[in-house]
Amino acid sequence: MAKNTSRNREKMNIPRLKEATQVCLQGCCPNPILNTAEPEQERSTKSRSTTSSVCRQNFAVVTKSSFFPNTYFTNHESIPAIQESYTQFVEAYPKYDETARIDKIRAQEYSELDVSNHVCLDYTGVGLFSQSQVKSDETKPSASSQTPGSDFPLFCLTFKSVNLKSQLINGGEGSELESAIKKRIMDFLKISQNDYYMVFTANRTSAFKLVAESYPFQSSRKLLTVYDHESEALEGMINVSEKRGASVIAAEFKWPRMRIRSVKLQNMIVRKKTKKTNSGLFVFPLQSRTTGVCYSYQWMTMAQEHGWHVLFDACSLGPKEMDSFGLSLFQPDFLVCSFYKIFGENPTGFGCLFVKKSTAQILEDSTGAGIVSIIPSKNLFSFVEDSSGTDTELEKISKRWTEQDSVLQISEDNEISKMECRCLDQVDSLGLMLISSRGRYLINWLVNSLMKLQHPNRLQKFPLVTIYGPKVKFDRGHALAFNIHDWKGEKIDPILVQKLADRNNISLSHGFLRHIWFPEKYEDDQHRFMSRNIKEKESRIKNCKNEQEITVVTAAFTFLTNFKDVYNLWAFVARFLDADFVEKERWRYTALDQKTIEV
Repeated sequence: MAKNTSRNREKMNIPRLKEATQVCLQGCCPNPILNTAEPEQERSTKSRSTTSSVCRQNFAVVTKSSFFPNTYFTNHESIPAIQESYTQFVEAYPKYDETARIDKIRAQEYSELDVSNHVCLDYTGVGLFSQSQVKSDETKPSASSQTPGSDFPLFCLTFKSVNLKSQLINGGEGSELESAIKKRIMDFLKISQNDYYMVFTANRTSAFKLVAESYPFQSSRKLLTVYDHESEALEGMINVSEKRGASVIAAEFKWPRMRIRSVKLQNMIVRKKTKKTNSGLFVFPLQSRTTGVCYSYQWMTMAQEHGWHVLFDACSLGPKEMDSFGLSLFQPDFLVCSFYKIFGENPTGFGCLFVKKSTAQILEDSTGAGIVSIIPSKNLFSFVEDSSGTDTELEKISKRWTEQDSVLQISEDNEISKMECRCLDQVDSLGLMLISSRGRYLINWLVNSLMKLQHPNRLQKFPLVTIYGPKVKFDRGHALAFNIHDWKGEKIDPILVQKLADRNNISLSHGFLRHIWFPEKYEDDQHRFMSRNIKEKESRIKNCKNEQEITVVTAAFTFLTNFKDVYNLWAFVARFLDADFVEKERWRYTALDQKTIEV
């Protein structure tokens, strides 16, 4: 059943820097970060800025008033059916129909997602190939005369024991396959080889460690990070940096919206420094890959103006956001991003580390552990049918591949450099406006709908779901951090939620929120949310210096996410309104002789 009630909303004025680049719901918002208006154009610029503000406000109003206004659902059987919900959805967001091209691409190129009814919300990033591309290449006849790698888009990685600085400056282009992939990625990101060096890494974590091992912390001792969540890559960087003499400091995030404590971060950036030395390394993402909070570009500008080298983490950005964030204007010293092979099927891939050419000169010698070469999968398989696949063997294979380059020449009309990365091509054809708008509609509908789930038989309103970070908001990212609570108010273990979701064909993840600052008026929240992590922390081996944290369930959207995906997640979460849902699931799987879930 549904229950009608009124809702009081508290408006909070939290100081923050003005957001720089967003896309308007109606396409009317300007792009101020790229705006170079002359003085005579200032009046029209102010008018567009006002229009932009109105668009953002209207978006939130439309979302909150169009979907279940003053209504709460206390029974999972009472939520509207998917067709009714979708009809309401497109009425509120009529421009969603313009994203039908994405649905067509999903049906043609990623049909397994719908055939398997798999809701894939457990990782972010950008894919290289499509499912149909791989399937069509698998059916092609294999011939020794064909170019290695040209008839099958997948690849394998081999590790290289090289010095990062030497590899950047003197490493060359690598094999023709590596050169082709590097060129395609740099074109996709609009990064010029005149400005940046690039190396492939095993993953994002390897890229972060490589920077930490090479950065001159002896003279530039500070490492300043801006992350509201635990990150394996960041932890690896911190551990290496501290061993090399760095002093690590971190931004804090204000409860409950998880916005940056602006004054404190500003004071960290604007520090007195010794003459002729840099302040240190500033590691910054444009948005949180866990909570979806977006940050201002101006933090990078401030850091650069005060002598910091900037590492820009682009791994949490959407596919077209990666090439639209104003790289040519900000010119970070380091940029890290990652690519996976196939969405929904093969999330393995590699990391990319870009280093500004002028910055590469200051790097110190390092082992370069984590730098990889890319070799064709079929070539690899033909070499290692009976091998154990050790790093030494793979290095030998990579060498053999290089030696055969001269034998397996590529004809002019079949160069590896026309090599097809169909997912990147699809994203390029869709553009930033279409992809961003689609994600904005879906994530805000889901946030609004989750907040409408409320436990029954309570004298006071008691929500089923707690959402961390922004709620309904125009300029939020396409990631969500939340927890589910039982009817007694106890948090249900995020790992258990993840397992139950997986058994319902929904792939979620879990994580840890960090660096949280509770204002005085939220002291009760601090006790409520933090005290429940004691047992969790005791069971984990951590090096977080007694850092307070909150375990959360996480979901991430890609450009292929559709309304059915988000509705299925909402319907799954609503099932926890049944006080016996977890017990029923345990009994059901035990009865089927499957492994019992430990609560």
